Amino acid sequence: MRIPLRVLLASPRGFCAGVERAIAIVEHAIEAHEAPVYVRHEIVHNARVVRDLEAQGAIFVEELHEVPDGAVTIFSAHGVPASVEAEAEKRGLPVYDATCPLVSKVHNHGIRFAREGRNIVLIGHAGHAEVEGTLGQIPAPVHLVATAEDVVALPLADDAPVAYLTQTTLSVDETRAVIAALQARFADCVGPDVADICYATQNRQTAVRDLAKRVDAIIVVGAANSSNSTRLAEIARSCGVPAWLVSDAQGFDPAWLNGTMRLGITAGASAPDVLVQELLARLGQTRDLSVSELDGIRENVSFSLPPALRRLSARSVRAG
Repeated sequence: MRIPLRVLLASPRGFCAGVERAIAIVEHAIEAHEAPVYVRHEIVHNARVVRDLEAQGAIFVEELHEVPDGAVTIFSAHGVPASVEAEAEKRGLPVYDATCPLVSKVHNHGIRFAREGRNIVLIGHAGHAEVEGTLGQIPAPVHLVATAEDVVALPLADDAPVAYLTQTTLSVDETRAVIAALQARFADCVGPDVADICYATQNRQTAVRDLAKRVDAIIVVGAANSSNSTRLAEIARSCGVPAWLVSDAQGFDPAWLNGTMRLGITAGASAPDVLVQELLARLGQTRDLSVSELDGIRENVSFSLPPALRRLSARSVRAG
């Protein structure tokens, strides 16, 4: 007789509106222009998504010099530095920008703060694609910090005018601590609080905290280079629950669940639901599953395609 396992699925989990829009941009661009189209950087941080789009005709590159002259080019959901936009324009590349609108909002805040002459502090992780894009969009020096300790070391006078921005996929709690450190040190400190940490990130973090109260262990489905997925696993552990981040069902080790009777599952904003379903199928090979989904925040956010692509897609539909 197989051992029963109760599985609770977090809600919400998986794709957010920005990720859905980015993937749709690639798919519609292939349909409108025919393959191949070139995508600078992983469109979102998930290998399954990338492989699926490659099968449809997308070619992923890291830098624009890898894109042939005249080829349709797409910027990823993480955003790009202004220098990349300028290079694409100089080469006359036809570009669709799949930058998440919430990331673009951060860019716009930064540009405004730079015009106001404030010293800008970006709370984020060095090397992340979104951070690199944001640093490259703001026409002024930007100080990058990740912790409250980094704030102490900032080479700024305590009476300097400061404005802060945040990477959209951070832990809300950790970011609040860094903002508190900034406000404690700098009297003239402005910023959008944690509002720039996107709704999807906040909702998934709230859901995993709720999940952690009800289960013995949690599995987060998402890529290791996905910031929001990594934060979900960290938050689960901070709630006192063993948690593992797996990119897919093959990354799961059944030995993790020895003695576990209630398992929570969630997924990062760039992880497709098929990966959760495949994990459930693998769990079902060895345990007698009962699966239910928690009530959670209902998301009704959607972002439209770029206007030029909408027009092309509409023509294709009419012609078809």
